Amino acid sequence: MTIALIWAQSTSGVIGRDGDIPWHLPEDQRYFRRITGHHPVVMGRRTWDSLPERFRPLPNRENLVITRQRDWLGDGAQSFPDVASALAAAEQLDDTVFVMGGGEIYRAATDVADTAYVTEIDIEIGISGGDTLAPELDPDRWTLDADEDWRVSASGLRHRFLRYTAKA
Repeated sequence: MTIALIWAQSTSGVIGRDGDIPWHLPEDQRYFRRITGHHPVVMGRRTWDSLPERFRPLPNRENLVITRQRDWLGDGAQSFPDVASALAAAEQLDDTVFVMGGGEIYRAATDVADTAYVTEIDIEIGISGGDTLAPELDPDRWTLDADEDWRVSASGLRHRFLRYTAKA
C-alpha cells in the first residue's frame, strides 16, 4: 500500500491558523480533489470539523477520522483511535491512502509514508500567525522528485506543486 501525505503550506511552513487555512487557493483545492479522488483519506477529528459541512464527508473517498473520543460519530466517516488502525483499515479499501492532516496526524504518519504531495504557497505567514506547521521532511529520508515552476493563481498567489518520495 502507498501511504501519501498531502498538504499546502506557506513558505514558512504554516499549514493552518485557528482551525482554518490562512489563504484561498482554488487551484490547490482542484489539485487536492484530483489527486485524492477515489482513494481513502485519513484525517484527525479537528481537520474533519474544519471542513465545511457541505463537504463532509469528502465525496468520492472513504473518510477515516482519528479521534480520542470513543463515542464520536461523523456522518459518512469511520472513526479510529490512532493512525495505525486507520491505515490498516485503509489498506483493506485501496492500494493508496492519503493522510490529510492535521499537524499531529502528519507527524504520526511521516515515518511510514512513501510520498508527500506539497503545495508551496509564496506567502509569508509568521510562525506566530499560524498555529499548525507542516511536518519536516528529513532530506536523509526524502527526495524531491517533482518540482514544478511557480504559477500565479486566479487569487493572485504564487504557488507550486511539489512531490517528495521516501528513499528506500
